[in-house]
Amino acid sequence: MDMTRRPRRLRTDGVRPLVRETELSASDLIAPVFVDATADERVPIETMPGHERVPVGDAVSRVEEVLETGVEAVMVFGIPESKDERGSRAWAEDGVVQRAVRDVTAETDAYVITDVCLCEYTSHGHCGVLEETAETDPDLTVRNDETLELLSKTAVSHARAGADMVAPSSMTDGMVGAIREALDDEGHSEIPVMSYAAKFESAFYGPFRDAADGAPAFGDRRHYQMDPANAREARREVALDVEEGADVLMVKPALPYLDVVRQVREDYDHPVAAYNVSGEYAMLHAAAEKGWLNLEEVAAESLLSIKRAGADLILTYFAEDVADRL
Repeated sequence: MDMTRRPRRLRTDGVRPLVRETELSASDLIAPVFVDATADERVPIETMPGHERVPVGDAVSRVEEVLETGVEAVMVFGIPESKDERGSRAWAEDGVVQRAVRDVTAETDAYVITDVCLCEYTSHGHCGVLEETAETDPDLTVRNDETLELLSKTAVSHARAGADMVAPSSMTDGMVGAIREALDDEGHSEIPVMSYAAKFESAFYGPFRDAADGAPAFGDRRHYQMDPANAREARREVALDVEEGADVLMVKPALPYLDVVRQVREDYDHPVAAYNVSGEYAMLHAAAEKGWLNLEEVAAESLLSIKRAGADLILTYFAEDVADRL
């Protein structure tokens, strides 16, 4: 018998932790926080068990709950009190995100990242200014360059409110360059940009759209989000964002696109983020409720797989639960 190859020697309890290749820590995780300008009290999100929309006045206490688990960073999403065709509440100085960020940065030590997009603020639920015929012509949707102006205004307003990082997510061509220029022009050159550099048109976003009240009123987002079939296109998209000055590169969703996470990690020295999205969270909860899976174990294994694929940062709805057990 050939006794020279015995991998199992390194799988016993004593040595196993010493040779572990990938470690997950609370500092790898970013917790989403939903702040609702229309709410007077916390509202459970039915499609994402354990998560709530919180009133603006409760944003600080919600973030403090996150910090108690060891997670140090949050991503703030806003549900405005009103919407219009251009999403003007997205960049309002008294907007829901701006108010929440001012409070949270003044009263906590959290690292605050803000989502920069218009879909939660537009009456039609799309991520930008629409062509006039978009509702009747499925081949015409978002006006790219006009949308860039509004995304830039939104990012600047978040920086003014005290955001530590902005994260544009609309997949609008040129968004990183436009936002970087606007931030620099307004004296916010220290604010990094985490770009959703490879964001796919995914069926896994459903629960989030319920949570953030951002589902399209008509049509879909396939004209500006990526085809799930295209990995080489993802490399081109990421390259463009790097050229425009992105500081962190996001892949969204995470689990169905681990090959893309790995490719981005191999191609660039930039920090790589992955978004473990609402549908990934919800499906594990649903299976656990049926008794088919152990939720704690599959949640930790899922996040570990994302880290092993190459992600430095993981935006996840499991952040608090997993961090509490690390």
